[in-house]
Amino acid sequence: MFTTAPNAAHIAELAERALAEIPAMLRSRIDGVAIIVEELADDDTLEDMEIESAFDLQGLYRGIPIGERSTGDIARLPDQIFLYRQAILLEWIELDEDLYRLVRNVLWHEIAHHFGFSDAEIEALEQGL
Repeated sequence: MFTTAPNAAHIAELAERALAEIPAMLRSRIDGVAIIVEELADDDTLEDMEIESAFDLQGLYRGIPIGERSTGDIARLPDQIFLYRQAILLEWIELDEDLYRLVRNVLWHEIAHHFGFSDAEIEALEQGL
């Protein structure tokens, strides 16, 4: 078990392990999506999303979902998935959840946004698991 809080490198390692579990056909569609571990969401992100506490946001997808892209699009920044370490750890402690499973769920949720799923659609899919 852990004697100190898992650091950003450990969260990134768990995310890479979870990414490897995604079927190859889907995984190839997320090549180039950067996975970034940060401590907490910044104030601008929280304001944009109308979230009061940074501890309420464990992950975030920034980019243009695959289904909304066009060949006529101008050059854009690479898509990014943010994993917020402190918010993930708080949920891990509060729920007494397996840390790998929690990181995997947050990552897969954000990948679903990359594929164009809304939060409501993702929640419906998760209920069916």
